[in-house]
Order: sequence, then structure tokens, then C-alpha cells
Amino acid sequence: MRTETMWVLVVIGCTLSGQSLIGLSPSTPAPAATQDQPMAAQTPSQPTAQPSTAPPASSHSSRYRPERFSRRAELNYGLVWGVDSLVVKYTESGEVIRFSYRVLDGEKAKQLNDKKAEPALIDPRAGVKLVVPSLEQVGLLRQTPSGKPEVGKIYWMAFSNKGRPVKRGDHVDIVIGNFRAEGLVVD
Repeated sequence: MRTETMWVLVVIGCTLSGQSLIGLSPSTPAPAATQDQPMAAQTPSQPTAQPSTAPPASSHSSRYRPERFSRRAELNYGLVWGVDSLVVKYTESGEVIRFSYRVLDGEKAKQLNDKKAEPALIDPRAGVKLVVPSLEQVGLLRQTPSGKPEVGKIYWMAFSNKGRPVKRGDHVDIVIGNFRAEGLVVD
């Protein structure tokens, strides 16, 4: 058996059993597993270190939660439009879809808060285009600052989902003037 392969087996065996690798080096002969006692169950000649209580780092946040969008898209929204943390949420009643974003650069994000630009939520699966409703006493269900948007602040807008054509898990597009966020997942 090759030396590298043997060391990989030693590391795996010690990791699984919580044993320490202190004092072992490639020049030291690797402990061999006997027929009666597997490698993971052997007792080390050196004192053992306490196993780590920290959870192992993983590349995925959760295998059950869908990625909202790619890292490249997130960087693009931040660099070009000055926003990140784009979130589309389905309210409890289902009659309203809430879109929110955090401002990174107030000058770039100003285009998203333009009162003249009409926001739209497009769901290709349902074949609908939702708009921000205007209420008589309140006005548009949309947060628009009077000047430049504040850096670090989260802004939102609500789209009318009358008849509930847009469902949780749908991939939707948000269009506000020239801004277009594609494939956002409705939470």
C-alpha cells in the first residue's frame, strides 16, 4: 500500500475515533490495523486531544433551502445597482408578495426608488404580471425615500397577488425601470 494512502487512512481513522495525530509524521511508521482491532479502535501511544465541538464547515448553508440566486448575480446587483439581500416573501394571507432589498450604495440604488418607475413582479409559470397597488388613504405600497436612499437600510414594496396566482417556491422576476432581478425564489 502506498504511503500517502496509508496516511489518509490513519487520518480518517483518528478523526472518526477522536484520537490525536500528535507525534505522528510521515517518517514515523503509521500504526497498522490488526485483524482483531480495526485502525479506528486502536489506542494511541500519545495523549489524545479533545474532539472539536464546532460543527464541520460546509459549502452549503442547508440542503433543504433553495439558493435565492448565484453568488455572481449577488455581486452584480451590488456592483451595478448598489443593492443586496434581495428577498421575495409570500405573506400569510397570500394576497400580497413583499419584495425587499438592502442598499449598499445610495447613488446607484436611487434608480430603484424612482417614483416614476413602475415596479412589476413577473411570474412566468403563472403567466402574470403583478403591480404595486395604490391605496386611497396611503398611496403606493412602496417605500420611497425623498432623497438618496440610506446606506444599510432595507427598503420594501408590496405587490398585489389577488387570486393568489403566485405561489411559494415560484421563480419570479422583479422589474423596476432598467433594474431587472431574474429567478428570485418566493419564500
